[in-house]
Amino acid sequence: MDRPLLNRRLAAFGTTIFAEMSALAQRTGSINLGQGFPDADGPEEVREAAVRALRDGRGNQYPPGPGIPELRTAVAAHQQRFYGHLGLSYDPDTEVLVTAGATEAIAASLLALLEPGDEVIALEPYYDSYAACIAMAGGSRVPVTLRPSPETGTYHLDLDELRDAVTDRTRLILLNTPHNPTGTVLTRDELTAVAELAVERDLLVVTDEVYEHLVFEGEHLPLASFPGMRERTVTIGSAGKTFSFTGWKVGWVTASPELTAAVRSAKQFLTYVSAGPFQYAVAEALALPGSYFTALRDDLRAKRDILASGLADAGFQVFRPAGTYFITTDIRPLGEQDGFAFCRALPERAGVVAIPNAVFYDHQDQGAPFVRFAFCKSTATLEEAVRRLKRL
Repeated sequence: MDRPLLNRRLAAFGTTIFAEMSALAQRTGSINLGQGFPDADGPEEVREAAVRALRDGRGNQYPPGPGIPELRTAVAAHQQRFYGHLGLSYDPDTEVLVTAGATEAIAASLLALLEPGDEVIALEPYYDSYAACIAMAGGSRVPVTLRPSPETGTYHLDLDELRDAVTDRTRLILLNTPHNPTGTVLTRDELTAVAELAVERDLLVVTDEVYEHLVFEGEHLPLASFPGMRERTVTIGSAGKTFSFTGWKVGWVTASPELTAAVRSAKQFLTYVSAGPFQYAVAEALALPGSYFTALRDDLRAKRDILASGLADAGFQVFRPAGTYFITTDIRPLGEQDGFAFCRALPERAGVVAIPNAVFYDHQDQGAPFVRFAFCKSTATLEEAVRRLKRL
């Protein structure tokens, strides 16, 4: 056929860098600090809850389209438990939707809320599915770049650049905090400015908050809790990052009844339903005591520090993350400039796999010298990776 088989909206998206680098890790026997998945399962009682649901026949057939009532109730209770003091609460029957992970929640939200040609502002560098989902919805991507500060070792949002990016065609801001890959946790002042801009220009906001419990400095503040944002924000959460069961693909949307219904209209024609027995297990996981969430954060903070110190000792400039389980580094102190070439050679040079940050940018030159490492691994794995990286 003369005509390309892949439609032009997706022609720019080939195999994801995560698949490429994970295959490279397997082929070379390298430690995979590229793709963000833990190397150990989450709580045993949560896994047993899934087994019990399977054995009891709960969820083995199609669950309800919006998600099982137990999980929707648990999500609403979770939001009340952690953010009720901010005035945030949701009705489990009309304001909660269960999805096949956060990735489907993002796709369904954008497919539901965008018309072809609508502009979507996203903070770059951004998770690669954002660009693909905007394209599938027929939207136009408008990046606002988070800038690194070598002096402070952090990234920051230029609020003037954000305001200047809004046009008459802007429909939606796609926000991610805590932010992957930079580890930035947007501050109260930054979120206040985003909220004021959204209200002033009558914009919708989709917020990816899957790392909400992985904040090491500062605090996580849901954008929906800010004045004027409750009715214009779609908040996305996920069990994968919080409970270390990434393969279960259980996510959720919380929003006003009107926004939830809109997202559900798109979601029902994607997976329709998913992860039946796992939904029961995640419902129990969300009710774990506060000590679980504290221990998770403290454990990952310690692992962050192990890897950050090791990377610095190996010669990288390290941007210490305030949240998530990723560390961004600058490879220029090592005499390198090209993150793609560096990451493709790193398995042979040091037996470690990382991800080039340029894949998360529209302006790839901005991300060229930066490389991302994941620290959601065992302490022994991280210590071995640090030992290997010293070969550089």
